Amino acid sequence: MDTIFIEGLPVETSIGIYTGEQDRPQTVVIDLQLGFDNTLPAATGILSDTVDYAGVVAAIRAFVSASGCGLVEQLAEDCCSMLRQRFARLLTVDIRIDKPGAARALGCASIGVRIRRGFN
Repeated sequence: MDTIFIEGLPVETSIGIYTGEQDRPQTVVIDLQLGFDNTLPAATGILSDTVDYAGVVAAIRAFVSASGCGLVEQLAEDCCSMLRQRFARLLTVDIRIDKPGAARALGCASIGVRIRRGFN
C-alpha cells in the first residue's frame, strides 16, 4: 500500500474532560498516514486521481478546530470517519493526536492517542 504522510500539523481546539480544559483552546498536534493506491495518479498526473493532501489539511483543521470533543480518543475516531467520507480514495487512515499541553503538565515528552482504521 502507498502512503501520503502529514506530520506535525498544529490545530487549536477545545478538548478535554478536566475542569477548565474546555474553557480555553489547546493545541493538538496531528500526524497522518493515509493509505491509498498510487498506481492511477502516477500514470495520469491528475490531482483528482489521488488524495489531495492540501484538501486533507484544510479538512482536518476545520473539523478539529470545531469539534469540541472531550476525549482525544473520540477526536481520533471522528477524524477517521470524516476523512473517509470526504476522501473516497483512502484505503487506511493512521492518525496520531498529541496533546503537548497535557504532556508538559505531566512532565512527559508527549501524550496522546494513535489509531489505524481500514476501509473497504
